[in-house]
Amino acid sequence: MKLDVIKLDGEKAGDIELDADLFGLEPRADILHRMVRWQRARAQQGTHKVKTRSEVSYSTKKIYRQKGTGGARHGSKKAPIFRKGGIYKGPTPRSHEHDLPKKFRKLGLRHALSAKAKAGELVVIEAAESEGKTSVLAKQLKNLGWKRTLIIDGAAVNEGFARAAQNIEGLDVLPSMGANVYDILKRDTLVITKAGVEALEARLK
Repeated sequence: MKLDVIKLDGEKAGDIELDADLFGLEPRADILHRMVRWQRARAQQGTHKVKTRSEVSYSTKKIYRQKGTGGARHGSKKAPIFRKGGIYKGPTPRSHEHDLPKKFRKLGLRHALSAKAKAGELVVIEAAESEGKTSVLAKQLKNLGWKRTLIIDGAAVNEGFARAAQNIEGLDVLPSMGANVYDILKRDTLVITKAGVEALEARLK
């Protein structure tokens, strides 16, 4: 499939032939859903923790005599049935990460790129370069009508462009190796440089 290439000032800079295996697939919601779940599970901290009966601060003295009370034979106020006692089978620190095959992860990224292309939310620019002036870049993005945007560059992001973009709300900039399904789907517009397209094609072949 062919797509026009533009510059940041909006001028046309030719066109580019996009690989149908990356940008021409029929997007599958089930694949994208599994990919997003996998990413969010990996990002989850899993540091939630409760105190068990061995960890709560309480006296270890037997609370009342063993016999003659007519009640249960309790030995500790730390038991889970008591107020301020330990929690039974509560959450403990753990990893929420689960496995997903590398081939499936590549497939998920291809479907995410194809979803943006099919929705008409994919833009290819000649290069993402800037002198580092946030005001200049912000004005260019406003003229282009980009609000919630992800820009994917080649192997490395231009230093001046990254500096100019870091204070613009709704704008993310990633190198090609950082491209991922969640960030692509989260933004309304996906912008890829020509170098980024080449890098993604090499990565996902």
